Amino acid sequence: MKKSLGAKTLVYPTPVFVICTYDNEGNPNAMTAAWGGICCSSPPCIAVSLRKATYTYGNLMEKKAFTINIPSENYVREADYFGMVSGKKEDKFAKTGLTPVKSELVDAPYISEFPINIECKVLHVIEIGLHTQFIGEVMDAKIDETIQEKGDQPIIEQIKPLIFAPESRNYYAIGKQIAQGFSIGTEIG
Repeated sequence: MKKSLGAKTLVYPTPVFVICTYDNEGNPNAMTAAWGGICCSSPPCIAVSLRKATYTYGNLMEKKAFTINIPSENYVREADYFGMVSGKKEDKFAKTGLTPVKSELVDAPYISEFPINIECKVLHVIEIGLHTQFIGEVMDAKIDETIQEKGDQPIIEQIKPLIFAPESRNYYAIGKQIAQGFSIGTEIG
């Protein structure tokens, strides 16, 4: 038996993305967003949805560029702070002590201390309702040199990315691996 909860966005988990942009004066800004994910593999694209009321929305409309920064568990406080305070009122980098680095490929900064940084140029802007979706074409993905890799793939246990449960508003760590994708399904039949 199932219980109806009505029209809700019950997708579990959501990512913890820290979106970085520059404002018109060239000041770096960071905002945490959970409404996002991969939306195309060729060209590689990531989508993020923001409310028009956010400072980051205006920066994205002006600069047409952003970075997605994946925080590790060690930066849960900073990631939470980035989502609670407006860049109109506070210099979030000064408050957190994190380091903005100017991208060489897009007009946006990335966060030096976070293990993964993805540099994007805005490809499409889609008005949905309360949120506007920005589809960014990935120009480059950077990984911290201290994280070991298997080929060109980072190891998730070393990245220790955060995930978010929207309904409870809680952050979680990634659990253990339980199966190999595109493999375990062959056991059916």
